[in-house]
Amino acid sequence: MRSLYRRQLTMMVSIMLVSFTLLAGAFMLLSYRYIIGETRDSVERNAGYVSSFTSSYYRRYLSLEVQDEFYSSYVASIAMISGSHIIVADGTGKILYATAEGRFYDFQGSMLPENVVNQVLNEGSCNGMTNLGGIYPERRYMSALPVTNQVGPLTVTQGMVLVAADASNLSEMWSSTATIFFFSAVVVFLISVVASTLTSAYQTRPLNEMAEAARKFGQGEFDIRVTGYEDRCDEVSDLAEAFNSMANSLEKVESQRAEFIANVSHELKTPMTTIAGFAEGILDGTIPPGRERESLEIVVSETRRLSRLVRRMLDLSRLNALAESTITAQETFDLTEVMSQVLISLESKITGRQLDVDVKMPEGKLMVWGDPDAITQVCYNLLDNAAKFAAPGTAITVQITKKDGKAHTTIRNLGATIAPDELPLLFERFHKADYSRSMDREGVGLGLYIVKTILGNLKENITVTSEDGVTQFHFTLTLA
Repeated sequence: MRSLYRRQLTMMVSIMLVSFTLLAGAFMLLSYRYIIGETRDSVERNAGYVSSFTSSYYRRYLSLEVQDEFYSSYVASIAMISGSHIIVADGTGKILYATAEGRFYDFQGSMLPENVVNQVLNEGSCNGMTNLGGIYPERRYMSALPVTNQVGPLTVTQGMVLVAADASNLSEMWSSTATIFFFSAVVVFLISVVASTLTSAYQTRPLNEMAEAARKFGQGEFDIRVTGYEDRCDEVSDLAEAFNSMANSLEKVESQRAEFIANVSHELKTPMTTIAGFAEGILDGTIPPGRERESLEIVVSETRRLSRLVRRMLDLSRLNALAESTITAQETFDLTEVMSQVLISLESKITGRQLDVDVKMPEGKLMVWGDPDAITQVCYNLLDNAAKFAAPGTAITVQITKKDGKAHTTIRNLGATIAPDELPLLFERFHKADYSRSMDREGVGLGLYIVKTILGNLKENITVTSEDGVTQFHFTLTLA
């Protein structure tokens, strides 16, 4: 498997190679054409000057006297200034005169190549790289033009002029330019490769660390975090932050799972141990016949407690499934009616503990949004909890008010004060405050957690306070 680092580096190097190749090809072509074009224009321009001057000389003297000082001086001056060779030939291609940078050469009896002569006579010019059939030992860039004059209605070709420039200078110039370009390209390419390597490593290092952390998560190490990328302020830092947030959530979920299993095991073990102990005592005769009924009543009580625990766990599972899939379906209902029905259902328990109920609710209906069955369970759990822990002879206060588009419900009782560090834990699964363990032997510590879960699914809030023996639960619902 190829790593992302190698893929990215290979892709960037390939792009640079293709870019430099295309750029080098374009540069070489353009520079070569520019240099050749400049030379061609210069040679053709000088050939035109000499051809025009030679034509004028023919018209004036009716013949070409190459030894004439005036003519030879003019041609030699152009050859010297332009640094090129100039050849003057007659109409058949026989060389009459040749000069190079002010020095004269004798090509007596030499003939220009037939193809050059024919092209000049037929097409009016000839251009290109050539050694003129061996006249020059090396190839030169040559431009040839005819020497013509008008004789009556006819145009007569009286000779031809060739101007040849040394192509070695062109090659050297082009080679020097190409060398500079390639040297610069190699340096830039090496710098780009180093920069790409560092950049790729810089980008892939946090990904490798996250992959390693993920592998450790799979092995159960949930304390691993990706650090050192907080100040990057880019996508990698966002990914690292999201990764650490996920790690925190996984660690919390794993902790809750372990705690949940431990609590469930403990809660199931206690009644089952009691049931098994009394049943074995009855069977083996350890418990005398006179105490069998009392023991059976304890077994029935623990069996009912075990049933309540299982039922609460099923309710909890159902609520968690709703929270994971979708928000609980909502409808409008009368909150005062729901609260009244719950108070009626708990009347015997409230009366049995010699408690009074102080109800402060609006007259008439108070319509709110929510799940009426779920809110009924919320009210039942809170009122049952208040009745269970209220001091005998005191009063339970139930108050419902409207404010800022919300129905605010408060359930208050007078009893033992809950310690401040215990308050945040009341809504945890299986949590029972120390003071309540001797008072609430039937509870399993899921009632308030279910209340919190139901209201959380409805996007509502619940709070609890406990001061000077007054414990108060307060939750909200949205008015319809």
